[in-house]
Amino acid sequence: MPEMRTVRQFLAFTGVGAVGTAGHYLTLILLVEALQWDPVLSTSLGFVVGALINYILNYKYTFSSNKSHHETLFRFLLVAVFGALINSGIMYLGTTLWSVNYLLTQIVATGVVLIQNFTLNKLWTFAEREGLS
Repeated sequence: MPEMRTVRQFLAFTGVGAVGTAGHYLTLILLVEALQWDPVLSTSLGFVVGALINYILNYKYTFSSNKSHHETLFRFLLVAVFGALINSGIMYLGTTLWSVNYLLTQIVATGVVLIQNFTLNKLWTFAEREGLS
């Protein structure tokens, strides 16, 4: 059943994402709290850390891709850049314009980017070509 495969992949994606998100949040909190960096810049750097973790784990475990890294990494990075822009935009709105706590804002941003990233990675980055076994 294709629906069950999608559910399994989404659950694996969120599990892998939890590891990547931990790297993202750890970087964010360290830079904001210990180094007093701007939350928007800090979340952008944290996003890069999380994206690298996510690519490696999603390639191998979530989508069990047999595509070349050349093809999937390029696509994954495009999806990640799009997600990073959404993430940074939400962080800017929340922390700068609306003065919401940076961690609460990041939680909202993470939820939005999770759905966007899963959808694009499933349908484009790691999608199997039709007619190939």
